[in-house]
Amino acid sequence: MPPASQDDDAALLRGIAQGREASLAQLISRHGRGLTAIAARYLGNRAEAEDIVQEVFFRVWQNATRFDPARAKPKTWIYSIAVRLCIDRLRKLKLRRLFGLGAGMDAAEDVGDQTPATDQALADRQALALTRKAISALPDRQRMAILLAAVGGLETARIAETLDITPGAVEQLLVRARRSLRDQAALHEGPLR
Repeated sequence: MPPASQDDDAALLRGIAQGREASLAQLISRHGRGLTAIAARYLGNRAEAEDIVQEVFFRVWQNATRFDPARAKPKTWIYSIAVRLCIDRLRKLKLRRLFGLGAGMDAAEDVGDQTPATDQALADRQALALTRKAISALPDRQRMAILLAAVGGLETARIAETLDITPGAVEQLLVRARRSLRDQAALHEGPLR
């Protein structure tokens, strides 16, 4: 499938606003994976991320008639919904852990195949685990900005719209996040570089 364009996404949102389930299916096909990847990395839990993505598309279905292309690009609007849901879910998860109501997030999730591997494969999995741990330790806004840039492929201006901050503030978040990740890499002899 060719890459999604903003015009294609806008047409799909118009179709969704008219009740076309096929338009929703296409939008899910285009953005579901990227949203799941960002949510999983932000929340540290794939099952929670999948729930978030379902909720994102449910809200898109419910609110497509309210989408205003003059205020935001379709991808920005969709990712903004995901960002708000991720932030809310993480707050709830932290509160549940605080009161001992949940098992918490699985930090080792998605580390990879657990079959015996070569030394390089083991080192790669360890580096990936350290990277995920370092990203999860970032402050919420830094974590979301770096994930939107790295995983979502959003440009600074789109991240600014998604997080409802200025592009300069996004740049500062990204600079601080990258610095923190480099510092963590230095502590672990470079696996995060």
